[in-house]
Amino acid sequence: MTTPLFDIRNLSVDVPGRRLLQDLTLQLPAGKSIALIGHNGSGKSTLLKTLARQILPSHGTVTFEGRALPDWNARDYARRLAFLPQTTPPAEGMTVRELIALGRYPWHGALGRFGPRDHDAVDRAMVECALEPFRDRMVDTLSGGERQRAWLAMMVAQQAGTLLLDEPISALDIAHQVEVLSLVQRMCHEQGRSAITVLHEVNMSARFCDHIVAIKGGKIAMQGTPADLMQPQVLQDIYGLPMQVLTRPDGSPVAIPA
Repeated sequence: MTTPLFDIRNLSVDVPGRRLLQDLTLQLPAGKSIALIGHNGSGKSTLLKTLARQILPSHGTVTFEGRALPDWNARDYARRLAFLPQTTPPAEGMTVRELIALGRYPWHGALGRFGPRDHDAVDRAMVECALEPFRDRMVDTLSGGERQRAWLAMMVAQQAGTLLLDEPISALDIAHQVEVLSLVQRMCHEQGRSAITVLHEVNMSARFCDHIVAIKGGKIAMQGTPADLMQPQVLQDIYGLPMQVLTRPDGSPVAIPA
């Protein structure tokens, strides 16, 4: 039996006066592009941050690649998993190549020397994310989509097999949303990575992700394939309003409010 990427059992997360996640049990498959969807405040980002070890569970257990989260030391976890928050820190005065090179930190440490293997990882990340023409550009001069690709390239340089992305397209126009999600999809399908992405847009989730987990009120509302998601009653149960599913000329579904 294949070991799941994450095995989550009876997971609850509390803050004073409120339970953000309630008794979640699910397995997330490895080697897939996975979407976490649902209303604002449903618990999507809380779950992602718990998997990233940014938030401690109140109850339950989480294993990553067969090992309980508390059993991973920080450096080994950073070598296997990379987390991109919804709001990325400023990169003022930093070139694209310098930003990408920060992904090598878990491998050589703050005082470690940047060797041939590190330079090679940075160069390969730039190629994979189509950033070679921008290598010497300042990060803060890039468009939103280019900047997100630079942050993704930093994660690639980290050589982490699993990427956690918190709303990476929320501030992008439609063209850059497609660009970023297409890149994440290729990372999974062509490079064998796993990605878990918090998304708001249901049609983007169905188009670019292999596995969908919907959260509502801190509980699992649905999990399955894009085809499982794109059913009018399922969508209504998740979002609380009537939905209609149409079919594009290429046969792919698209959901709209009824």
